[in-house]
Amino acid sequence: MKTPVVWVTAALAAAIVLTASLLIATGARGQSFASSAGQLEVQTVAAGLVNPWALAFLPDGRMLVTERPGRMRLVTPEGQLSPPLKGVPEVWASGQGGLHDVILDRSFAQNNTIYFCFAERDGNGGRTAVASAVLDSKQTRLEDLSIIFRQQGPLSSGNHYGCRIAQASDGKLFVALGEHFAYRNEAQNLGNHLGKIIRIAPDGSAPKDNPFAGRDDAKPEIWSFGHRNAQGLAINPATGYLWETEHGPRGGDEVNIIGKGRNYGWPVVGYGIDYSGAKIHDSTARSGMEQPIKYWVPSIAPSGMAFYTAKLFPKWSGSLFTGALAGRMLVRLSLNGDAVSDEERLLQNLNERIRDVRQGPDGALWLLTDSSAGRILRVSPAK
Repeated sequence: MKTPVVWVTAALAAAIVLTASLLIATGARGQSFASSAGQLEVQTVAAGLVNPWALAFLPDGRMLVTERPGRMRLVTPEGQLSPPLKGVPEVWASGQGGLHDVILDRSFAQNNTIYFCFAERDGNGGRTAVASAVLDSKQTRLEDLSIIFRQQGPLSSGNHYGCRIAQASDGKLFVALGEHFAYRNEAQNLGNHLGKIIRIAPDGSAPKDNPFAGRDDAKPEIWSFGHRNAQGLAINPATGYLWETEHGPRGGDEVNIIGKGRNYGWPVVGYGIDYSGAKIHDSTARSGMEQPIKYWVPSIAPSGMAFYTAKLFPKWSGSLFTGALAGRMLVRLSLNGDAVSDEERLLQNLNERIRDVRQGPDGALWLLTDSSAGRILRVSPAK
């Protein structure tokens, strides 16, 4: 269903502001949680966001935050929320769809360019679209908006959009696209974009060195295929390799290292079962299909992910962090090269669906909680 327009009375608006202020004041004192790096302090930096989905830090320390109903805001490190930026295109906020990931261009300091992805309505269904835009000099609106990519294939009724973006050192964009839930077999079909990770230039064109470029039976943007519903995408700074997390059905959530032209198996191979309990996969492995480097049974529903490289948590340098939606926690994966050597489950008593994880310029971990009263959280060593 679309998000209804709600007319808020002055009294109710004042109550909302007061509630948010109380939450931020409480968060300033922080909550304490145990971890392998010592006690953690979790502060509520901002509250009152509706299903916040993605977080991107500007060079001055402020954050761009997307809300799934279709809003994008600037937030200061102290928690002040701007009014919604103008110029954001209409999104289809239905089911799991809406305004999703946002990243800054690698040359943002020079060009003020951002990229974001969202669910776009097409008739009675939806698809993932990717846009570029320029944040204007007053930083109140988006200008020079361009839809640089539109997913092709059977439309979604509201589920499995994927919609994460990562930019490589050469400026090319990787975008994770879901298989729309009802069309899982299309993840093996190179003739559409469902269940794929694509690689495009900043203008949306398909690079000529993509693995399927020039083939009549394949979309030239495809980089890898056989994915279900990717919810995390990041480049490992230690190796330059692209890593991804994706949801399985009942069990079989995965962490994958993404290789050019590789097939990641969905729905042919995997470690989960259907929601009804029925069998989905032929087996757990097959020649020519990649194995995850980590999987979860039962599911935790991994979400946004980040590699940790800062010094605030020296014991955690080189770790991979992912939020968990169904698992309601923050997960830290210890890495030994390209292998996962250990898992630590953090903030479980917080009891929040963690939608995104980013390393801040201050070295802290910054989280988004996925709810109609979503928060921005800062995780640091307890004082």
